[in-house]
Amino acid sequence: MPKLTGLLRLAGYLKPYLPQATLAGVALIVAAGSVLAIGQGLRLLIDEGFASSTPATLDRMLLLTTGVVLVLALASAMRFYWIMWVGERVAADLRQHVFNRLLALEPEFYKRNGVGEIQSRMTTDTALLQTVLGSTFSMALRNSLMLVGALVMLVVTSPGLTGLVVIGIPVVIAPMFFYGRRVRRLSRLSQDRIAEVGSYAGETLGGIETVQAFVHEGEDRRAFGTRVEEAFSTAVRRIRQRAGLNAAVLLLAFSGVAFILWRGGHAVLAGDMTAGELSAFVFYAVLAASAVGVLSEVAGEVFRASGAAERLFELLDAEPEVVAPAYPQPLPEPAEGEVEIEQLTYRYPSRPEPPALAGLDLTVRAGETLALVGPSGAGKSTLISLLLRFADPQTGAIRLDGVDLRDADPTDLRRRMALVAQSPILFTGTVRDNIRFGDPDATHTALLAATEAANCTAFVDALPQGMDTHIGPNGVQLSGGQRQRIAIARAILRDPALLLLDEATSSLDAESERQVQSALARLMTGRTSLVIAHRLATVIHADRIAVLENGHLRAVGTHQALLEHDSLYAHLAGLQFREPAIAS
Repeated sequence: MPKLTGLLRLAGYLKPYLPQATLAGVALIVAAGSVLAIGQGLRLLIDEGFASSTPATLDRMLLLTTGVVLVLALASAMRFYWIMWVGERVAADLRQHVFNRLLALEPEFYKRNGVGEIQSRMTTDTALLQTVLGSTFSMALRNSLMLVGALVMLVVTSPGLTGLVVIGIPVVIAPMFFYGRRVRRLSRLSQDRIAEVGSYAGETLGGIETVQAFVHEGEDRRAFGTRVEEAFSTAVRRIRQRAGLNAAVLLLAFSGVAFILWRGGHAVLAGDMTAGELSAFVFYAVLAASAVGVLSEVAGEVFRASGAAERLFELLDAEPEVVAPAYPQPLPEPAEGEVEIEQLTYRYPSRPEPPALAGLDLTVRAGETLALVGPSGAGKSTLISLLLRFADPQTGAIRLDGVDLRDADPTDLRRRMALVAQSPILFTGTVRDNIRFGDPDATHTALLAATEAANCTAFVDALPQGMDTHIGPNGVQLSGGQRQRIAIARAILRDPALLLLDEATSSLDAESERQVQSALARLMTGRTSLVIAHRLATVIHADRIAVLENGHLRAVGTHQALLEHDSLYAHLAGLQFREPAIAS
């Protein structure tokens, strides 16, 4: 039998909603009982209503049948409402739990698995489960109950003919076992293919400017078309298996009904059963055959949903590599922002050699501005990630205000830091939302002060709705300098003890750079700052400069001292830290 482990694990999500599920179950039983009662109504209508030749008896039988149908309608409506309610509620809870788990996972997890793939699981797979837990699951339960009830009524109506039905049931169910495993495997593969399509589309459209600038549309159309066809081909294979399953079950089921009609008709002619009993028996036989047919049809969806559930539970089962200790050590108050790095070595799990950082010893004093310089791949960004505790080093230690980062709660650590990235990430929403990201509880006065300190006030006031202007995904409606200043305002509002700055002014025009540099100067005043330096102005104004090369600390000193005593720094100063021509 195909595994349904993924769906079985969903049972835990049903526990909080047992009252609603019980109501759905009661309505389901009443509805199924009403359908079964219609068979007996049909028998009475034929044997007593028509046979009596009395209009009153016929009317009474018809009224009784109508009453049963009315109960069936009301019970079916309640069954549909409560089962759909439970399905929607469980899907919503599952979606929330998956999102909560994703927020706890470190950035490296997303690099390994791809954001597009993860988004597909959050949307496509959850939507599939939502459908199955609602309508499909309802149909499966209803028809399972109908099948059992119909078999019981077949025995009551004619034990002899029921033997033929019982013998035929394994023959009808056999295709479900034969095709079920294939359908489940292809369903999982189909979901993976669809995720690849979504991931490729998201990545391409996210970089649409680069795509169009390099006239890469034709190649992307072909690559996307290839993925679409692979997904389509897998879906066709799944549909073919399901079609075969449905055809086999329906053919066998209704062939059995035809055979029963033949045997039953001879029994009526021989006087062994009444026409009403045969009608009721055929009604129950058709009911049983229809139930088996529906079950075979929904089985494919159930197996497909099981694959989707497995993909979601893979996310829920993912354990973060960086966790808070059971008894975290509190950080001292007030925060000073002193950083001590001792014999630090870090290797990327996917690329252990060479180490990204090796044997690093460095101290950043409270209130000091330390610039990090070095060629690409020297380990500057890796050090920033370790300070934020996105990962833990294999050996050595990093301490903030004397506390080893591994002994503190990551949330408490990050509350004392603020990151201004080289390409700042803004979120869909308003200017106010993005600045308040630094401190959701900040007062309006503090918000205005941060906006002013970051040199944002002039351009924000010029926006159509000012602070409440929607800036689109990642602030696409703003210029690079404006996005950078909003990121700085966000950091100012946070008021961190330790500022981590991947300076981003090299791509800005002269005026935007002046505005950003002015805002950065205000942000760095009076706090510990660790800056990945790209500009000469930053290195000159830094208290000290640390030169990194291939993960090793090469030298530490002032700009002038390093120019005189370190050849690598002198080379970088001559190339990377050149002032723009316009400034000259």
